[in-house]
Amino acid sequence: MSKNSASAASPAAPSTLGRPRYGVDAPPVPALLGATGLACGLAASRPRRGRTALAATGAVLLAGSGVYLHTTLRGKLRAWDAILDRVALEGDEDVLDMGCGRGAVLIAAARRLPNGHAIGVDLWSADQSGNRPEATMANAAAAGVADRVDVRTGDMTSLPFPDDSFDLVTSAMAIHNIPSAEGRHRALDEAIRVLRPGGRLLVADPWPVVRDYATHLGRGTLRPLGPGYWYSGPWLAVTLLQVETGGAGPR
Repeated sequence: MSKNSASAASPAAPSTLGRPRYGVDAPPVPALLGATGLACGLAASRPRRGRTALAATGAVLLAGSGVYLHTTLRGKLRAWDAILDRVALEGDEDVLDMGCGRGAVLIAAARRLPNGHAIGVDLWSADQSGNRPEATMANAAAAGVADRVDVRTGDMTSLPFPDDSFDLVTSAMAIHNIPSAEGRHRALDEAIRVLRPGGRLLVADPWPVVRDYATHLGRGTLRPLGPGYWYSGPWLAVTLLQVETGGAGPR
């Protein structure tokens, strides 16, 4: 696809280099875990029946809040660096990140594209703190990759791109936010539609829905991403789905 065709919608990005700030995923969740854990701990400090259970519950909730924050602030970044390193991009590909948010995966991909282009699509919901296109482009500028990044406002279930537009499509903790299974399946079908022959799809989401994605597509490999990508604990562990389309490999 023409690299200029998607760039007009991107807000201007400042030129100052700095440290990208990607925010917190679903910030009410770790706040609730931490507050409830603290309340349990305070209740357990007073003589009462069930103090041990309250203390244990509080410890689990506080630990879960810490694990969650580690994942959203560091763990997911390290996981996606490893994922993209394994993909071994040549550097001239066109990449789409579905549900890009403030650009953590989008920018990680763009760093590996000195002669390529990365486009992020999002509806800019409040599921991530400070989620807006200006923040994404500011992060791209801070990372020194604004010249190869664009963002678009768009729905994953109806992508504003023609068939065979991208060599790689990524999505991190985004598709599961679509409320219906039918909508999630449409987003997956759209991802496959815009991939070029030989392209690759990488989707990271909680393990129960990722299994459904693979079943819907009828192909793909699943790989758990480990404790560094747990949102509070193993009950919200993230699994990676990788799908390769048929045909010639990426350009």
